[in-house]
Amino acid sequence: MSTQKENKMGVMPVNRLILTMSLPIMISMLVQAMYNIVDSMFVSKLGESAFTALSLAFPMQNLMIAVGSGTGVGVNALVSRYLGEKKFDEANKGANCGIFLAILSAIVFSILCLFGSKWVFVWQKADEIITQYGTEYLTICGGLCYGLFAQFIFERLLQCTGKTIFSMITQITGAVINIVLDPILIFGYFGCPAMGVRGAAIATVIGQVCAAAFALILNIMVNKELTLSIRSVFQPKAGIIGKIYWVGVPSIIMASVSSVMNFGMNIILMKFTSTAAAVFGAYFKIQSFIFMPVFGLNNGIIPIISYNYGARNKKRLHQAMKYGIIYAVLIMVLGFIIMQIFPGKLLSIFEATPLMLEMGIPAIRIISTSFLFAGFCIACSSIFQAFGKGFLSMMISIVRQLLVLLPVAFLMSLSGNITMVWLAWPIAELFSLLLSILFLVNVNRKIIRPMTDE
Repeated sequence: MSTQKENKMGVMPVNRLILTMSLPIMISMLVQAMYNIVDSMFVSKLGESAFTALSLAFPMQNLMIAVGSGTGVGVNALVSRYLGEKKFDEANKGANCGIFLAILSAIVFSILCLFGSKWVFVWQKADEIITQYGTEYLTICGGLCYGLFAQFIFERLLQCTGKTIFSMITQITGAVINIVLDPILIFGYFGCPAMGVRGAAIATVIGQVCAAAFALILNIMVNKELTLSIRSVFQPKAGIIGKIYWVGVPSIIMASVSSVMNFGMNIILMKFTSTAAAVFGAYFKIQSFIFMPVFGLNNGIIPIISYNYGARNKKRLHQAMKYGIIYAVLIMVLGFIIMQIFPGKLLSIFEATPLMLEMGIPAIRIISTSFLFAGFCIACSSIFQAFGKGFLSMMISIVRQLLVLLPVAFLMSLSGNITMVWLAWPIAELFSLLLSILFLVNVNRKIIRPMTDE
């Protein structure tokens, strides 16, 4: 029987709770962002084609991350709410169903990447060298994605019970292993053969498997609020799965929309030059160092809001929402300042050529103006997910990236001026801001305001 003592998410002062819950996740995601940069930094030393290949592989990798993290969001919100309602048996069922869904997702993506990686690059109009590099990389990363999905679910189970410090440790462990192995396997140090981009992929897989195994061990040892069982994992409950995906699917679609946007943007940019796609890829690696902490912040806030929603604690809900928005906005403003002051130095991390610098410096400065609105929008997205209204977040993401960003970028590309394409980002973020405000007012009126504290 799981312990029934009062969870800290219902009693700890909210500001302190947010910092306690979010800081470990933010640190671990900063490490993940650092890994993304270091990984690409090593690969960029193999040449611009190798770096561009990783940029074109990103849409498929992001799709896997979307399914893994989106399912994790659904499990996180559901299990946290059940714990807040003191429904401990239901919380266990939610946790075990989440593991089952992670296994199923990994099998599907493994098959897709083992047999279809080459087409990801062919469809993006990559040349033969970029396609070869990319196929080697994605076949390994995608074909052996089991560690990725296992890591997502086991870390979310630690987060939804408030044990974010352990989630941080597992993510840091996987990232550090990855970073250490990258130069060894890519360039062939300490007697290892030089494997190039294949080495980067193998290092990634090893890091993910180690992090997943560590997270599983920690769940068994310290996560006493939940009981994991192999028998229960393979006896999934349709009702529980439906509730997980009610929140998770909008999150999956929302993140998958980013893959579609990246895929479409690569096609638009490759019509100019592969260097334009490399600039876009470099921007995404750099911006992850800003966005990842905000996503980490919101991963910590989702279970706090869900728990206190389940416990009917209106005052703590308001406090969690307020602090979440304030911190997200502050982080993004800081990111905007960094992007405006140091664009050239940031691009130089990836062995940027003179042409890449000429194209990339104005690109980063223009795109980063969208950061001034993005913090509020990201915080609102997490608030909607915590209330089980993930479809609102999905709507915002679809409008921003598919109905505004891509069409505007395409229209701007017709001018023949690559600099005009980057204006699509701040334009799209303004639409996102307006929708976020509208939906937040609606959630407050229909859900929060009618609540009474129990």
